[in-house]
Amino acid sequence: MRLRAVVIDDEALARQRLRDLLSARDDVEVVGEASDGPAGVALIDAERPDVAFLDIEMPGVTGLELMRQVQHQPQVVFTTAHERYAVTAFELAAVDYLLKPFGPERLEVALARIERATQGGQPATAERLEHVLRDGPEARLTRFFVRERGKLVPLDVRDVERLEADDDYVRVVAKGRRWLVYLTLNDFERRLDPQKFVRIHRSHIVNLDFVRHLVPGEGGRLDVEMHDGSRIGASRTRARELRNLAF
Repeated sequence: MRLRAVVIDDEALARQRLRDLLSARDDVEVVGEASDGPAGVALIDAERPDVAFLDIEMPGVTGLELMRQVQHQPQVVFTTAHERYAVTAFELAAVDYLLKPFGPERLEVALARIERATQGGQPATAERLEHVLRDGPEARLTRFFVRERGKLVPLDVRDVERLEADDDYVRVVAKGRRWLVYLTLNDFERRLDPQKFVRIHRSHIVNLDFVRHLVPGEGGRLDVEMHDGSRIGASRTRARELRNLAF
């Protein structure tokens, strides 16, 4: 299957870079590009592409607002230089997001996800767009999407027991299962309710509703024991903060 793609970005060099990467492939045809939101809306509705590579931050109309205005709903890969939009992109059920600068290997991952989403009939982003645009990218996260058997399924944050950094991913532990999400722990920390989700270490965030008790350790450290029996060591700084919390 050959994907028809459009590239929408206000930076000429970014558009050219992405066009060059896509043009080197036999399975993608770039059918147009645009440098701003209104032109992007017209392009998507005229060409009806399979996928739009869409910058989030553009003058006038942002990429998020653009997707609310189009009639045709392609699969979307957000491209951005700002990590803070990662959770928003995933919450919108975008097929993927590409953090600039990215290379052919990361693009390969995105294209594979696009193909799976297209073949599986995955709905486009607009179905959940209104909620995110209304609340804004810094609103508290109440649910997000994880990939399961080639599909995106919603996960309520109240079910999340803990999150662990895992290289470029975050491992989400919930309902006795684990999912890898291509985000950073900082992305989650900014959007989760700090009254419930506490970062106890640079690599760990725990949901206090799933903490059984704290186990004192040497040198003022604490181990956090979860209801599932797992133990996570808190850093000295975070241990002091945890002692001030009431469970």
